[in-house]
Amino acid sequence: MAMTAADLSRFEGSRRRLEAIAYRMLGSAAEAEDAVQETFLRWQAADVERIDVPEAWLTKVLTNLCLNQLTSARARRETYVGQWLPEPLLDGDPMLGPADTAEQRESVSYAVMTLMERLSPNERAVYVLREAFDYPHRDIAEILELTESASQQLFRRAKQHLAEGRARTEVDAAVARRIVDEFIAAATSGRTDSIVRLLTADAVSIGDGGGKVPARTSAIEGALAVARFLRGLFKPSEAKRVYVGGPAEVYAWPVNGEPSLVVVVKGEVVGVMCIEVTADGITSVRTQANPDKLARATELFAAADHGEPLLNIL
Repeated sequence: MAMTAADLSRFEGSRRRLEAIAYRMLGSAAEAEDAVQETFLRWQAADVERIDVPEAWLTKVLTNLCLNQLTSARARRETYVGQWLPEPLLDGDPMLGPADTAEQRESVSYAVMTLMERLSPNERAVYVLREAFDYPHRDIAEILELTESASQQLFRRAKQHLAEGRARTEVDAAVARRIVDEFIAAATSGRTDSIVRLLTADAVSIGDGGGKVPARTSAIEGALAVARFLRGLFKPSEAKRVYVGGPAEVYAWPVNGEPSLVVVVKGEVVGVMCIEVTADGITSVRTQANPDKLARATELFAAADHGEPLLNIL
């Protein structure tokens, strides 16, 4: 059957929500777009007049596509070079989805997106649909074809896994900017002790270069080790300038709701450093440098009013 303008409009009205669900499920904007496009093709081929609740139908199709994708993605990540981190989304990206409640903001934070790799595909699906989009367990059970009690149990289990060893404190924009300013000042001071004072004792630093950009293949653990690493990372050198293709500009820009630094060379985002803050200090620094995961950030950066850089690394 040919798709009518009304059918197309109905799908487009759900596109943003579907993209936001898929991104949280997959941790990749590119894969999320592919999943939504496949959902559209199935909508296009369906007998739409027989679908009573289009939103529920589309959500079920998309979620199951994402579950299949997660299974194959886990196999691919076993051979991934170094640490795997999600694709970061700059503040203002519509794929971040709803951010009206603390739960919705938490569900798309870079820290939680990283921790969601611990979850089984079904746990992840239930957590995303319930926490970020407020779907009742009755509807989630229908989407995943399980019982309502099983959905509730999966949700409890997911929350427990994500809470283990985590004590995140939500910070407002002013506090986040102050933290970023203090972090930059300490990291560029050349003094390890200045950085250590901002970190928790068990702080970690994780970098994702995807085998295309040099990055540690294992996490750096402990405040002193992380501080030493950051001191070296922010120290200018001719070798670094040559490698990245020129001087770097560093901008303060929230990413996935967390205080972050965005590193730009000649208009291209070459690194995103997400800073996880707790009441006790900075507990993790996660750096995405894989160019395959920064193309969308470059597009948004180019289109936005990004102001003046916080730091120039010459």
